[in-house]
Amino acid sequence: MPLADSDGTSIYYERHGSGPVILFVHGSGGHHAAWWQQVAALREEFTVVTVDLRGFGKSDSSMPEFDGQDFPGDVVAVLDQENLTDAMLVGQSIGSVAALRAGLLRPERVGSVVLGHSLGGISHPELKELAAADRAEAVKLPVIDRLLTKRFQQERADLTFLFQQMGTFNVAKMQDLRNLDTDGPTLDDIQNSGVKVAFLAGEKDAVLSVKTVTRAHELLPGSHLEIVPDAPHSMYWETPAKYNAAVAHLRRTLTAPKEAA
Repeated sequence: MPLADSDGTSIYYERHGSGPVILFVHGSGGHHAAWWQQVAALREEFTVVTVDLRGFGKSDSSMPEFDGQDFPGDVVAVLDQENLTDAMLVGQSIGSVAALRAGLLRPERVGSVVLGHSLGGISHPELKELAAADRAEAVKLPVIDRLLTKRFQQERADLTFLFQQMGTFNVAKMQDLRNLDTDGPTLDDIQNSGVKVAFLAGEKDAVLSVKTVTRAHELLPGSHLEIVPDAPHSMYWETPAKYNAAVAHLRRTLTAPKEAA
């Protein structure tokens, strides 16, 4: 069983396939197995790495409480253990915050970070205000309706049930991740790192609006923007073909300036 040591905490991860590296960082209800539709589709062309943050899946969950500020170090531990370079980190929702911070901690190992359905915890007053307004609308909905479309829930009751069951394998909860989104990097921090950033969003995301994501893209020079039509917050689960195509496109095209020089 592959394990990486993150300051004394055992972090479970898996490595599949070969080629340019894509490392997925799950959100609050996920773990390594949530990426089953990505691993199967992408491993023929890419090295696909999946990780369980502490408190999730098969990683150490024995601690009495969890600090979201430790999660980026869990990603870094896997990058170092596998001696990865030019990795593209792909975060899902709040996992994008851990992905971005890990990329900034190890720019020599990370060429790009894809912020899936997230602003990555970027510290910027306008973006914080826009994201807060989006959240205020999202909390009016039942949790499942924030993540998957009603049509999908009705037509794929089986996959909706499995989606909900995924989170039952975790000890850490959403509230354990919230402080991860404090004291985030500035736009200048990101630009100075040389790490490329892409915003990946779904047209039907009920948690973070396309308008907000587009504004973040406008404020971060050199960033990329991918808006996927008819896709919800949990695009990786509900519309995997579209999601996988977008991730593969970004992996093929994103190269950090430090590597292109």
